[in-house]
Amino acid sequence: MAERFLTLCVNGRLYALSAGEVAEVIRLPPVARVPQAPKGLLGLANLRGAVLPVASLRGLLGLAESADAGPGTASRAVVLDGTAPVALAVDAVGVLVSVEPDQVERRQSELAAKPGELLKGAFATTAASGGKGAVANILDIGALIAKAFVQQDRVRLRQSLADSTSREETAEGPDERQRLVSFEIAGQEYAFPLESVLEVVDASDRLAALPATEELVLGVTPFRDTLLPLLSLRGLLGFAQGARTGREKVVVARVGGALVGLLADRMRTIFLADPWLIEKIPPVLAARAGGESKIAAIYRGDGGRRLVSLLAPAQLFREDVMQRLNGGDGAAQEAEKATDRAAGEERQFVVFRLGDDEFGLPIEAVNEIALVPDQIARLPKAPKFLEGVINLRGDVLPVVDQRRRFDMPPLEEQSGRRLVVVRTDRHRAGLIVDSVSEVLRCFANDIEPTPDLTNESVRLVHGVINLEQAGRIVLLLDPAELLTRAERGLLDAFEAKNTRAGQ
Repeated sequence: MAERFLTLCVNGRLYALSAGEVAEVIRLPPVARVPQAPKGLLGLANLRGAVLPVASLRGLLGLAESADAGPGTASRAVVLDGTAPVALAVDAVGVLVSVEPDQVERRQSELAAKPGELLKGAFATTAASGGKGAVANILDIGALIAKAFVQQDRVRLRQSLADSTSREETAEGPDERQRLVSFEIAGQEYAFPLESVLEVVDASDRLAALPATEELVLGVTPFRDTLLPLLSLRGLLGFAQGARTGREKVVVARVGGALVGLLADRMRTIFLADPWLIEKIPPVLAARAGGESKIAAIYRGDGGRRLVSLLAPAQLFREDVMQRLNGGDGAAQEAEKATDRAAGEERQFVVFRLGDDEFGLPIEAVNEIALVPDQIARLPKAPKFLEGVINLRGDVLPVVDQRRRFDMPPLEEQSGRRLVVVRTDRHRAGLIVDSVSEVLRCFANDIEPTPDLTNESVRLVHGVINLEQAGRIVLLLDPAELLTRAERGLLDAFEAKNTRAGQ
């Protein structure tokens, strides 16, 4: 009985896959690159709601990517059938051919294999299937993939989620500092306690205005599977509305029993505030405001040079508005709570960008987000990943350039770069990233395990959030794996040296 094969071309050489191994042929989808991935792994892509690893057949065969068939220009991918689907990027897809068993040469195929090839046989093609006299080499694609990648235990995702929560408490006990999310309104810095903020997202252009409403009510905007009422923080705080700049962010908060979106001019930072630097509003000012002061407290940072007004979402609204929000549909609220419980533990991630790729860090591991300092002290004979050290409020902090860490080219425009201060159970370091885009909320059940096409060098990616409707894939990084064992040893020695110098 004739066997069917799909022919394809890589680097001018003709190959074939058994039709039984092929699920479909698709256009190569946008790929989220995995940092420090093995040569054959281009990244992860979205295929009808599922996260799919995309491998390069060139890479699996040990060939260099070319300008004509690189990951950015390849147009076709072959989705392999199996329990763990994989998309295989190829230079070109040929035709589907039927070959009689006696036309397949299996014994001599290994002798004709080139370095890097693993073959199961070969057959001669006709003019219709690849050109007269051409030989199609049948790939042992399963063996190629097994050789290139180490299968990964999916249980590690759940374990890493549990570990990231436990890292919130160090050997010295729980951190009593308050984590704040700050943003800018009319040139001034304001902040919400992190527990009051569900997410911080980009302002959408899709906005339906509501007739006969106050100026501060901007309308409703799509948010996940519902509509979110959007209000202006400028209007709530008594400032005049300004022209849109494109840098606006929406702070999603729960006020009473309802979700509301609060439009800020731009996001500033996430930082830890020492409790003794937070002061309540003086009573005389609260009294003059008729007991309706919208500012709950003031944070005095940087020796008093930085004043941040702390807001409480419930204090932003009039009493009658709060009564309506608190007296909403109780059944709907209970249903929403039940849905939340069914979806599992709620998680929040700080999302940052490196080029076109998005990465997430558990918010529990992020101490703060700040501008990249102008002055970074270089260290002699330091590895390429270590940009240097800075003095951050009296502490010497090592700074890592994530582009160098992930073997990416330098960023040409550096004005928007941010410093993400990350804490693990053993180290504290500043990560230089291109930008910080949002605080993303999801449930543990929404986090997909990293597809199995990985190896030890990319185990720092411990999960994936697939935002299918937005066409985005966010790779979740394990803070403890951001540095290799050798690099962690270097930082241990560095910190020990600084400890001795301070004694």
